[in-house]
Amino acid sequence: MPVIDKGSWTLHRTSRDHAGARPHHPAIVCDDRTVDYLTLHRESNRAAWALRAAGVRRGDRVAYLGHESEYYYLVILACVKVGAVLVPVNWRLTPPEVDHILRDSGAVLLFVGAAFRERGDEVRGRLPGLRGTVPVDGGDAAAPEPGAGLLAWSAGHPDTDHQPDTGPDDPAVQIYTSGTTGMPKGAVLAHRSFFTLPHAMRERGVAWIDWLPDDVALISLPGFGIAGIGWFMHTFNAGGTSVVMPQFDPQEAVRLIRARRVTTTFAAPAMLQAMLGERTAEPAAFTSLRKIAYGAAPMSETLLKRCLEMFGCEFAQIYASTETGSVAVCLPPEDHHRGDGALLRTVGLPCPGNEVKVIGPDGAEVAPGTIGEVCVRAPSRMLGYWNLPEATGRTLVGEWVHMGDAGYLDDDGYLHLCDRMNDTIIVAGQNIYPAEVEKALAAHPAVEESAVVGLPHPRWGEAVHACVVLRPGATATPRDLLLSLRGRLADYKTPAAYHFVPSLPHNPSGKILRRSVREELSARLDRAAGGAEVTAGR
Repeated sequence: MPVIDKGSWTLHRTSRDHAGARPHHPAIVCDDRTVDYLTLHRESNRAAWALRAAGVRRGDRVAYLGHESEYYYLVILACVKVGAVLVPVNWRLTPPEVDHILRDSGAVLLFVGAAFRERGDEVRGRLPGLRGTVPVDGGDAAAPEPGAGLLAWSAGHPDTDHQPDTGPDDPAVQIYTSGTTGMPKGAVLAHRSFFTLPHAMRERGVAWIDWLPDDVALISLPGFGIAGIGWFMHTFNAGGTSVVMPQFDPQEAVRLIRARRVTTTFAAPAMLQAMLGERTAEPAAFTSLRKIAYGAAPMSETLLKRCLEMFGCEFAQIYASTETGSVAVCLPPEDHHRGDGALLRTVGLPCPGNEVKVIGPDGAEVAPGTIGEVCVRAPSRMLGYWNLPEATGRTLVGEWVHMGDAGYLDDDGYLHLCDRMNDTIIVAGQNIYPAEVEKALAAHPAVEESAVVGLPHPRWGEAVHACVVLRPGATATPRDLLLSLRGRLADYKTPAAYHFVPSLPHNPSGKILRRSVREELSARLDRAAGGAEVTAGR
């Protein structure tokens, strides 16, 4: 694939180029619908002219509330073709959170899927700056409304090209963070965020993660987060085909990989584990796969081994955030086959073009092996948080994104994550990182997943509590888990209590919401006053 001039790193330029160079190559497959690059370009041109007719101008925010489909990406392209910024709204959020995003972004128009039409109508009355809502699809899929939907809204407008006065450093999307530590913040990403990594990989001559023109990528994570939209955009820029799932379903994911001959995907470990549990999951179903990227949560060595055996392709672990705009750190495929368990417990090396450092409380860089805050310098980084200069200044210091994660670099430059800085548990002055305890618990064959949190303790300041989900049909006692941790963890790190729970809360990217776990567990213990669901660990 020829290297594109950096000055043309814009999504509207890519749309135009693909429409000319590979017009009939499938761009998006969703359900039983296929849209080629020429159709996607022309329909997004029409939608862009419709946006202009609706008064949308450069810099305006346009929101989208709906499940994944070809319409979502068509709207993104329409927005960038007029210089507007797309604000994807997490449809799993509560109404107050949706209101916050629409109000905070100042969205002038809302595109809404059929399943969320009532919510769109409801919020419109509370937001005077919102000029209108546009239905994405024609109502209920089983009984579509004739003449309704995005294509009908833009019909009659020309399909000629737009020439927006925007470049690689201009904003393209505004993604609201998952809000694990408060109300979501709008991270503004420029066009360049979706171009820099593949370019740097090609320049370095490595293919830790890559996107090829003949790739068929399964988009199984929601597009309102950086993982879903990022994987699509990289596939789109390469000229590949994206197989879009409106919602992740493990059985459907296995079917699509087999039927559509999927070659790449990005998934959270919990999603891969769910796919392995499907009765149709067999090596023959995955022969088309060449590479799977995983991240968003730790993967146990046991699960990774099962994945390598079943999927039979290369694996790459990635570490990123909305604020970095793209992948920051990667554990390359070759490192998954060295038989080095310690290496698999790292998140890898800085991607080409990126730098990583670890700093102490004084802001100075610390020596290898010393735990501190992880900072990343990447050309894909965000422009900043929308209308939050102080928050931007805390996270984006110069060219460095302060990740909020505790970790350290080893002598070979591999990054080891310990945990979120604000999830650190302090027991009698000793720092305990929940992820370390969770990794140790994951080694027990009965454990599906766990969340480790700290709760107040009158003597030690905090005590370690483990909420554990057991595998279907498996059994384990607190003593079993305690014994399994001996020799793996220092005594002060082992949980003081275990709580067996049916499930744990996750955000859309698959990360366990420890704050929710902590709040729910604290409330339950207050109600039960040490009831039966609490079992002492030692």
